[in-house]
Amino acid sequence: MTVQSPQLSTAENAAGGPVEAPLVLSTEPPRTLGAWAQTALWANLGISLFGPLTGALIGLSVGSVGLGILATVVGCAIGAVILGGAATFGAVTGAPSMVALRGLLGRRGSTVPTVLNIAQNIGWGTMEIIVISTTAATILGSGWRWPFVLVAGAVTTTMAVRPLGSVKLLRTIMVWLVIACSVYLFVMVLREPVHPIDQSHVIGFWPAVDLAVAGVVSFAPLAADYSRHSRSTRAAFTGAAAGYGLAAIAYYTLGVFAIAHLSGDLSDAKLIGALVGLPAGGIALFILMVDEVDEAFANIYSTTMSVHNLAPNVDRRVLSIGIGILCTLLAGLLDFSRYQSFLYLIGSVFVPLFTVAVVDFVVVRRGRWDVSDRAPFRPGPVIAWACGFLAYQLIYPGEIPGWSDLWAGLAAALHLSAPSWLGSSVGSIAVSAAAMALIGLVGRWRRRVTLDA
Repeated sequence: MTVQSPQLSTAENAAGGPVEAPLVLSTEPPRTLGAWAQTALWANLGISLFGPLTGALIGLSVGSVGLGILATVVGCAIGAVILGGAATFGAVTGAPSMVALRGLLGRRGSTVPTVLNIAQNIGWGTMEIIVISTTAATILGSGWRWPFVLVAGAVTTTMAVRPLGSVKLLRTIMVWLVIACSVYLFVMVLREPVHPIDQSHVIGFWPAVDLAVAGVVSFAPLAADYSRHSRSTRAAFTGAAAGYGLAAIAYYTLGVFAIAHLSGDLSDAKLIGALVGLPAGGIALFILMVDEVDEAFANIYSTTMSVHNLAPNVDRRVLSIGIGILCTLLAGLLDFSRYQSFLYLIGSVFVPLFTVAVVDFVVVRRGRWDVSDRAPFRPGPVIAWACGFLAYQLIYPGEIPGWSDLWAGLAAALHLSAPSWLGSSVGSIAVSAAAMALIGLVGRWRRRVTLDA
């Protein structure tokens, strides 16, 4: 695939039917998505039942509503810039996300983030079906969990088979329903009396920011899968950054307010039960639960697009059906445990990777990426990515047993102690961005010396 600036496509294909995403990688993507379509898409993806869960973790991490909201805004703003930058890759190259990373890492180098992204998206797709079925069981009774696992899996898989048609449905209908439900939930939560926040889970402001950044950046590896259909680079950036960023701020803030206004254990899925207990909360959550299928659809479809980087000629519909079945089966067998640790681990991989990608694409290569099968391996971005990953883990490796102990021991052996004001995401972004910019400058200097010689 050697696409640099694909031509705009019409709204209808040659057979007179609605345009859909290409079935194989070598087919040019139709450019049918304007600014509003992408903003509505990303706003829908940002409005998620995982939002209040993440917001509750943020609030519990700082032990304060004010600091929780501040951490949410700071983290979501940082993540939104990276997400918007990732969306520009698809708009310029016409390539899906993992294929676009050939321009950063080379054809062979791109297989590493591709495999990681396949694993991440299967995990997220599974979790989304879990939260849909868990919400249904909370509203209707425990016996409804498996039926909703199957229904959610079937619906999301069908949407992944027809992705552009699903985007149209989301922007024309669902966005307005979920906005109304969101306003209602905010009002109901804020009407509840305020109570002191449990301080036993407080770990600091910047780890809370890291949670918000990780939640937003977790969608960066998906961005170009949709922005490759964008009519302009500006629409791709603003649609992703503003649509997802603002929606994430709103829903994380709902979770922060919830821990100060709702009673009981609000960890993991128990927060959903507390929201259901609000007057008509079950109805509002049921509508949001229906909307949650868009997140699962996005993860299933983007897993398919990632597989296309490895097997470009396999029909994406076949891949989507297989991946949807896998996520559905996993959702029936797993639960919410280790969600917070999962966010930190995702952040440590993809925050520095897409920071390096944005700096390289915008500053170093200035939009000139080779995304063909012949794209050469580039060690410089790999080094910058590794620097950012190491910085993230040495500052705060999360709480996964064994893994966090390993990095804490390494930091102690190196006599490194991060200052309390420095968060993993911020530190990782600064280190990886500086490393990539420096490597780019050195590369330009070497090319200039070679030409002069």
